Amino acid sequence: MYKAPVDEIAFTLKHVAGLAKAIDDGRLGDLSDDLVDAILTEAGRFASDEVAPLAEVGDKQGARLVDGKVIVPDGWDKLYREWAEGGWNSLTAAEEFGGQGLPHMLNVAALEMWNSGSMAFALGPTLTMGAVDALSAHGSDALKSKYLPKMVSGEWTGTMNLTEPHAGSDLGVMKSRAERRDDGTYRIFGQKIYITWGEHDITENIIHLVLARLPDAPAGTRGISLFLVPKFLVNDDGSLGARNDLHCHSLEHKVGIHGSPTCTMIYGDGKFGDEPGAIGYLIGEENKGLACMFTMMNNARLAVGMQGVAICEAATQKAVQYAKDRTQGKAPGWTGSGMSPIIEHPDVARMLVTMKALTQGSRAICYTCAHATDMSHHAEGDEARHWAERAALLTPIAKSFATDAGVDVASLGIQTHGGMGFIEETGAARFWRDSRIAPIYEGTNGIQAADLVTRKLPLSNGEHVRGFICELREIVDAVRASNLTAFGETATRLDASLADLEQTTDWLLVQLAAGNLNAALSGATPYQRLFGLTLTGAYLAKGALPDEEHGREERLALCRFAAENIIAETAALKDRVINGEASLNAARALFA
Repeated sequence: MYKAPVDEIAFTLKHVAGLAKAIDDGRLGDLSDDLVDAILTEAGRFASDEVAPLAEVGDKQGARLVDGKVIVPDGWDKLYREWAEGGWNSLTAAEEFGGQGLPHMLNVAALEMWNSGSMAFALGPTLTMGAVDALSAHGSDALKSKYLPKMVSGEWTGTMNLTEPHAGSDLGVMKSRAERRDDGTYRIFGQKIYITWGEHDITENIIHLVLARLPDAPAGTRGISLFLVPKFLVNDDGSLGARNDLHCHSLEHKVGIHGSPTCTMIYGDGKFGDEPGAIGYLIGEENKGLACMFTMMNNARLAVGMQGVAICEAATQKAVQYAKDRTQGKAPGWTGSGMSPIIEHPDVARMLVTMKALTQGSRAICYTCAHATDMSHHAEGDEARHWAERAALLTPIAKSFATDAGVDVASLGIQTHGGMGFIEETGAARFWRDSRIAPIYEGTNGIQAADLVTRKLPLSNGEHVRGFICELREIVDAVRASNLTAFGETATRLDASLADLEQTTDWLLVQLAAGNLNAALSGATPYQRLFGLTLTGAYLAKGALPDEEHGREERLALCRFAAENIIAETAALKDRVINGEASLNAARALFA
């Protein structure tokens, strides 16, 4: 059974991602170490004792559509109420709407624990938090005062409605439409698919954020508007009114996350209301909805990265425990009686340590991204711009590297279990099934790679990413200066990976400047992995540097393993980035 690694989470937040310094510098108000520890401890308890025990129920029962109503797995309604009553939905929301105004870093740490307990359950709150962020940033005062208090408290949930059957990631060709009404409202018509928690029986209202196009809107993504469309209309006194003209048509039958209802939503077909058309309220300005939605999407991308971290942690814990209990054969050097635990066999040990390294590397990347977001909100002028660019640079890496790691680690977990891993009863396969969606939604990892290379590398004319690489070199210098033999070849191997990162970064920036977009995009995905592996090595090294922290010996060993066994892949990735275009172009003829 999953047990939240509260101590490791706290250490990574404070000493790798930068929370301790931010607190010491007074950047985060009254936040203290004691408060951080108290929040993490209680979140860990709830995730371990309350969420995780219901994960299997959710996986086996799944969400069900019965007579037009979506029924969640047994026990999930009570679990959600207790979760919301604990204040977990309100950690980072503004105090004026009932939030606690805490740093984003604490929320992503809690998200890791909820998702390790049950990714399918945690998806609902994740979407609500994103909807709160978008409405807070772009909604009118009237909309915020009417909807945010109950969304922040968790009394109402929220969704994000982008995708349509014919559109996928290309939002510019969406067909959902909006019509203006004289009273300032809009009528929404259309179909949306893959809507996470689009319908359920846990809360009395669901607040949908829906992208649609006005009749006179410009073509493409420049002509998209964002609307708030509640399941039940809300009266001026806050009470619920009539049912809006929207409903769940069907649920998807998915590989994993079975307990999470993934809905096809129909807007405006006349099923409810006096006339066809779901009543919606404009968020932001007409034809500028995509910018509003990106507030939600960017936060969601980091949250999805945390899903990858969460799966890594849960799958690793399960595999380690199995490997300690399962006996088979006699490992080299085994002196005990009978067969040895399989954890003593070199190849099993290799898999488990690889899983742990990818877990902790992914965690550090995601937490560091959250730290940059927090710092951008607690700074001004050039410093705020610096931290905003750092968050922008890290977001696609956090989303992609961590979710790829989730799939890889879950697969290694199945392999560690051997044949039993392929049997559903052991529970190892659920982690892989749940994890497999994460590299796909909120922008596929290929889209993240394109975003990283074409939009994030050129920030400040490439100077931001170059400055970041210089910061990473300071970690290598500190490793070398420590003179600790336990680091092994860490400094040398990290130097090589950083050189690979610098060379590929410069090469890609040159291609972009010359207009060689195909060359840049051909190398985008291997570059993204190269960046993530280098950060993994650097952040594991950073975590092994503090002198007095408990567990340093283990962190040194993990850092050395990653440096000497994993990150050397960057050399091959560099070759793929720089030299991969020609062979890719030639191979396209295979599908002509």
